Amino acid sequence: MANPFSRYDLTGRTALVTGAGGLLGKQHVAALAEAGARVVVSDIGLTQAEAAAAALKQVAPSADLIPLEINVTSLDSVRAAHEQLASRGITVDILVNNAAIDPKVTSAPGVTHSSRFEAFPVPQWQTEIAVGLTGAMLCAQVFGGEMAKRGRGVVLNIASDLGVIAPDQRLYRQPHVTREEEQPVKPVTYSVIKHGLIGLTKYLATYWADHGVRVNAISPGGVFNNQDPAFVERLTRLIPMGRMADVDEYRAAVQFLCSDASSYMTGQNLVMDGGRSVW
Repeated sequence: MANPFSRYDLTGRTALVTGAGGLLGKQHVAALAEAGARVVVSDIGLTQAEAAAAALKQVAPSADLIPLEINVTSLDSVRAAHEQLASRGITVDILVNNAAIDPKVTSAPGVTHSSRFEAFPVPQWQTEIAVGLTGAMLCAQVFGGEMAKRGRGVVLNIASDLGVIAPDQRLYRQPHVTREEEQPVKPVTYSVIKHGLIGLTKYLATYWADHGVRVNAISPGGVFNNQDPAFVERLTRLIPMGRMADVDEYRAAVQFLCSDASSYMTGQNLVMDGGRSVW
């Protein structure tokens, strides 16, 4: 009998993960390396990329990792990264668009809290859109475009449950703040960007459907990372499974979406949120 897990095997393929130094970025790298892929560990600075690769090497010494600097907001930087890999004879078979800015919701008294929509700074909007959405487009343009020329490849966009539902601003309310305009909220950018990534996924899936490139998205729910206990309690009440995700719970899904195990799947958004978006 054939190995039932052989379709998950990524041996001989090269994956590139953007924003690999982040909380989930490191997990995506680990998942792909575990499945046998050589992984280009990219971040905005080489120091961050090398640190992420070194951390994984400590627990998986045999992992084949290539640290690489990429500023996803710059087409020149993305092209330079592509050329640097090409000069080493490395072609990217799998692109994981993970780079993003996830603004933390903090309480900062003021006339109007800067996270609120009415006061949200345009430069912050532009910066976060550039990283989380334009960056995914540029990386897909360069690396996905090369896949299309070769007739084979996979693009995985890391969206969010907030790309499917709107933020529940009740989660972020501070009981000691009496004025509504001073209450912090989850900023508009994050949800808009993640909705946009799902739209980009559908667009590229149909655009490259006859070029052998599959494009999917995954929408993770909240990951427990020692957040404020009051916030965790409020959030878990909204999740049917009654808890936040463990940091490594998305690994198998990434392996599925990036491998031949999902060979007849494209243009889809896999929601893994403990059931939050169902209620």
